[in-house]
Amino acid sequence: MVFWPGCGRDTLAQVVNMNVTCGQMVLAGDVALTPEFTAQCKQELAAANFKVVTCFAAYNGEDYADIPTVEATVGFIPVATRAERLARTLALSDFAASLGVGSIACHIGFVPHDKSNAQYIAVLDMVRRVCDYAAAHGQTFALETGQEPAHVLLDFFEDVARPNLKINFDPANLILYGSDEPLPALKLLAKHVASVHAKDGNWPDKTKPGSLGHETRLGDGSVNMQAFVNTLKEVGYTGTLCVEREAMDPQERHRDMEYAVPYLRSLI
Repeated sequence: MVFWPGCGRDTLAQVVNMNVTCGQMVLAGDVALTPEFTAQCKQELAAANFKVVTCFAAYNGEDYADIPTVEATVGFIPVATRAERLARTLALSDFAASLGVGSIACHIGFVPHDKSNAQYIAVLDMVRRVCDYAAAHGQTFALETGQEPAHVLLDFFEDVARPNLKINFDPANLILYGSDEPLPALKLLAKHVASVHAKDGNWPDKTKPGSLGHETRLGDGSVNMQAFVNTLKEVGYTGTLCVEREAMDPQERHRDMEYAVPYLRSLI
């Protein structure tokens, strides 16, 4: 299960009440990673007997309203926020290490398709720096799928050339961005997949260029969750499946997450 401590959204207590024992911790950009906050997290996780498998970075100023806005604001692509977000990602690695968490992750934004593009080269260097820093903590660094086709992401991995660079595979994102079919993409990227989101959604409206698709309750969208789970087994994935639901209405989000947990177990 994915939860957001320190920002009033999807607390650990709410997640534990859904009968799950592990998940991803998302740290919003305005959550101060102080020693006091770290100690509080350690205490609450120990009391709940909950294992964090990944610490995920969300950055100040990111906006997922539509594809042009994502391109302009998300991840490592925007030049103006690049230094700040690099520093935040390294701080997140330190925070994760203090909790004994072996993986950090983020969205890096739309990877340019042109390898000679200055932004491609700059982001490539930034990802290498994060990988090297995380490696010193014995951590992997996972990039989330969705904003580019699987073959573009695979080429980027080969150019980064760091063994601890991994993928957080989100099948719904590939549909929501209209970038790729989830099952063939999973097969292509399988050797790099270290974590998985259980999320569902439908394709963008082709009559509205630049729009995103619509996220749904798990099982109600276009992913085909049973086929997705079967493909995970086929490619030998043995890690966690973290339910993620990003509906803005808290009641809808929590209701859908409570439904998703037993539904996902029934598929497995």
